[in-house]
Amino acid sequence: MQNIEAYAATGIVRGAVVEPIMVGTSPEAARPIAVEEATWHPLGTGADEDRGHVRLPIDDVLILWADEHDLPIHARWNPVELEIGPYRLTAELPTQPGFDPGRALSRPGGPFILLRDVRIGLVGDPGAGQIERAHALVNRYAAERVVADIDLGYYFPGAVFAAPVGGQRA
Repeated sequence: MQNIEAYAATGIVRGAVVEPIMVGTSPEAARPIAVEEATWHPLGTGADEDRGHVRLPIDDVLILWADEHDLPIHARWNPVELEIGPYRLTAELPTQPGFDPGRALSRPGGPFILLRDVRIGLVGDPGAGQIERAHALVNRYAAERVVADIDLGYYFPGAVFAAPVGGQRA
């Protein structure tokens, strides 16, 4: 079994999955995630709830963490800040060495982008603390705001982009 955390707009589901999570470009990517021993942690007020077995539609997942995941070996890691639903993330996004956004032929194909050194907090409540994870997958179509020093328009279509404070986008 693999432990997961799935962040949705109104809360977080924690539990375990028996089948590997498929969130790439394959047809299985649209398949709901079957979570066993699920616990629902609502945002704001409300007590945690044991839910048993949950089938979570992949479109409802904004951020997905799993305790086992391979990271790219030969990647250049770029700092990025994202706002996705009620969450603010700071993390690093991998690109291939020599990546030039204007000339790159490879584009992300699936709905999720892998990040490492992820810190997750709430947009409207910075004093609520942060959750830190070694890696996470983020729903690239749900990103509303992106701060990065490189152009990531192909990665996060529909998001508003900003350069880092004191920095220029390359």
